[in-house]
This record gives sequence, structure tokens and C-alpha cells, in this order.
Amino acid sequence: MTQISDNLQTIGAKLKKYSLQYNRAENSVKLLAVSKKHDSTKIREAYECGQRAFGENYVQELWDKYQELSDLDIEWHFIGPLQSNKTKKIAEIADWVHTIDRLKIAQRLNDQRPENLDPLSVCIQLNISGEESKSGLSVDEVTNVAKEIIKLPHLTLRGLMVIPAPEDDFDKQLDVFAKVSAIKEALSLELGIELDTLSMGMSNDIEAAIAGGSTMVRIGTAIFGQREY
Repeated sequence: MTQISDNLQTIGAKLKKYSLQYNRAENSVKLLAVSKKHDSTKIREAYECGQRAFGENYVQELWDKYQELSDLDIEWHFIGPLQSNKTKKIAEIADWVHTIDRLKIAQRLNDQRPENLDPLSVCIQLNISGEESKSGLSVDEVTNVAKEIIKLPHLTLRGLMVIPAPEDDFDKQLDVFAKVSAIKEALSLELGIELDTLSMGMSNDIEAAIAGGSTMVRIGTAIFGQREY
């Protein structure tokens, strides 16, 4: 067994443990392997271990890896900030975009999505901690933007994504995640559609995220090791 294989098994065991501990349905939390700044060889290795969903933060890096790994049935997630002049490549190759932080980005992705592809799954990025240094909509802005996104035929709004301010205390982590979960449920009722995705939780807060309702955790270093910048 390889280190990546061992790491995936360890994380998978954590997902099962926390799901059981917090009364989550079996397999209700998906693992997104964050592969930014790791080469295609490592992604291929993780794929061979059964991992299918991979997240990238940079447009050109995702584009290059998409070409290099075109023989694999990978589900590509874009999870980084997206500028309006770089939406076309993402619209053409990604399966998911987690970081919709303004309507203009959603509209461009919709207009540039090839007709032969399924609608692009998207999440609205919520700036739940109100940090000026982070992208994302405020709680007050989310509903109006969501109402416009669901009108776009080549996008499917799946839910919310958050990157909370760093916090080591479990209870404080859980408070934030539970708040986001409540916002998602309220938004589902407001829109009249079921939003099935909460993209939240990383290595340092994975337990609280699962306890708080996450359906997708984003894990990178714990799978692939330290990144080389």
C-alpha cells in the first residue's frame, strides 16, 4: 500500500466514525480531495484507490490536469476564487464550482457552458465570518442571488460553501457550521427547491463540520502531503 492509499483509508475511517457519532446517514458526507499544487501522478494514484472527486483552486492548473488525466472519469471541482475573464475554461471542463460569490460569475458560467454537457453544479460561497480578506456573499445577499441563479438553465444550484475564520475550539466551530446548515435549510424553503450540499470542513475542523451538517469535506494535505509552491 502507498502513503496516499493509507491516508485515504484513514480519512475514510474518520468520515464513518463521525457520521455514526453524530447520527448522520451512511455515506452522506463526501470526500473532496484537494489536489492543488500536487502533480497528476498523485491524483492518478488516488484515483486508483477509488477517489473520484478532486478539487482545484487555479484555473490553468485545473485545465492542465484535465488534459493530462483525460483518460480518467474524474469529477472536477473548482474551489478557488474565479475571475470573470477566466470563467470559460471552467465552464467547459468542471463538474462543480463551489465559489460563486456574485451573480456575474454565475451568468458567465451559464452562458459559456457547452450545450452537450450536463448543467454545472454550483454552490454559493458564503462569507459566514464576515472577513474582509475572504470572498463570499453576506447572509443578507444570499437569497436574492440564489433566486437569480436558479433561473439559469445551464447551472444547478446545489447549496452553500464556507471557509470560516480559523477556530480551534470545537464548540465554536460547531456553532458556525450549525448556523450555515440552518441558512441552507431556510434558503431551500425560500426557493422551493431542495439544496443538497454543504461544502464545509477541512482537516482542522472536519469533526465539527460533520456534526454541523456538512455533506462534502475538502481535504488536501492529509491525503497528498505538503504542497510544493
